[in-house]
Amino acid sequence: MAAWLQTPPGRYLLAWEQGQVDAAVADLFGFHALQLGLPELDGLHANRMPHRWLVGRDLHCEFEALPFESASLDLVVLPHALELADDAHALLREVERVLRPEGRLIVFGLNPASLWGLRQNLGRLKRRSEPYLPREGDFIGYWRLRDWLKLLSFEVEAARFGVYRPPLRTEAWLARWQWVEAVGARWWPVLGAVYFIQAIKRVNGTRMVGLARNQRLAAKKAPAVALNHHQNKK
Repeated sequence: MAAWLQTPPGRYLLAWEQGQVDAAVADLFGFHALQLGLPELDGLHANRMPHRWLVGRDLHCEFEALPFESASLDLVVLPHALELADDAHALLREVERVLRPEGRLIVFGLNPASLWGLRQNLGRLKRRSEPYLPREGDFIGYWRLRDWLKLLSFEVEAARFGVYRPPLRTEAWLARWQWVEAVGARWWPVLGAVYFIQAIKRVNGTRMVGLARNQRLAAKKAPAVALNHHQNKK
């Protein structure tokens, strides 16, 4: 997927996602934040938590076996990690394990119910044709993912779709179709090529007083993992 993100449609998608995640994480507070994969998207750049890691750059581990204690993280960002995972269910369960009650989860996924998804599926049927999107990974529908989140006691706080231009390969043709962004967002919002979901982990009976106490304790002792890459630069 890294190579595809250097293409005109890849850069177009990445720019939309970067804007969404920067706005979403800027005002999320806590102590420990984690991004799983896709270093091309700096999902924690605009966040101010003191301890931030990117799996695949700052530490190396299996996504389904994260080296964090249960209920130890305040934010997890999954930029296309679920659709690229060998077992998306296992990955989502692991994320639920390491997130604190009231912790946030941010997910980006390619939308199969879009023009981009349709072109990709047609390309797979015509095996000789070059696929529009990366070959690896399986699309996970927006409503299907919401069902998975609900089963794991996540509550969706915010969701939106984006990237409405047709599946074109050149910068020039994508630029010509810029006008369709506003039209798509207004008239067929769920048909964007990519979706963004922000969810919160809910735990029945959780007391906010207890959460505040746990956060004070967590500030004194970070999880035993690699050093924060932002700190390493100093």
